Amino acid sequence: MTRAAERPGTAARTAVRREVVVRPTAARRVLPPVVVVAVLLAAWQLAASLFALAPQVLPSPLRVVEQGWANREALWDNTLPTLQVTAVGFGVSLAVAWVLAVVVDFSPWLRRALLPLMVASQTLPIIAIAPLMILWFGFGLLPKVLVIALVTFFPVAVGLVEGFARTDREASNLLRSMGASRWAEFRYVRLPGAMPSFFTALRIAITYAVTGAIFAEYVGARSGLGIYMNQQKNSFRTDLVLAAVGVSALVTLALFALTFLVQRLVAPWVRR
Repeated sequence: MTRAAERPGTAARTAVRREVVVRPTAARRVLPPVVVVAVLLAAWQLAASLFALAPQVLPSPLRVVEQGWANREALWDNTLPTLQVTAVGFGVSLAVAWVLAVVVDFSPWLRRALLPLMVASQTLPIIAIAPLMILWFGFGLLPKVLVIALVTFFPVAVGLVEGFARTDREASNLLRSMGASRWAEFRYVRLPGAMPSFFTALRIAITYAVTGAIFAEYVGARSGLGIYMNQQKNSFRTDLVLAAVGVSALVTLALFALTFLVQRLVAPWVRR
């Protein structure tokens, strides 16, 4: 066999090797941020030890973990209400975003009418809107749900609208030439094609959800991580404030990771 005949097979094997080299493993993706966090924590611990900083000013990471574990029951009791509010608020946000995105996709007139209003909703300062929500609706679940929905629905809605707009035109034209309805085109082409944009927007929005819940609790609530942080701040327990911050970060990371599981179950054809 000549070299010319061997070239196609050689090129294919080279492409496979390149693909294997280019695509990083899960460990290689996780290792860099873990190393950076470990270095930052070590520097923090060293600074707290060398400068003998007061725990009320900057407690060491070891003290934060120690006091957080000692007060784990109180942290857990305040984490559950925050998770509840986050789940309900984000569920409402997803429902509103999907309805608006589908309506906008089916009606060009509504697209021109609603998109500017959706953008304008994000110019409202949450720090000013949240107290009004408490004033209008009290200290129950509703005002916190509204704050979370207002913070998170925009990325999801815009991601869906842009995903629907980037549908494969050839596939749409093919379905139309076969006499398919607008709904059939949406179901079989536009909806699957929007999934990559949707899950990207979902990951952005889920990181805002916990923050929005905590901020709403700061403004007014009976329990939750926001209330717990405020109480410990007033008691000059910086270590417990940072412990609550760490818990909220872990909750956010867990929800972020959950989106990949949902993506694998709902849209396995979408590559990360």
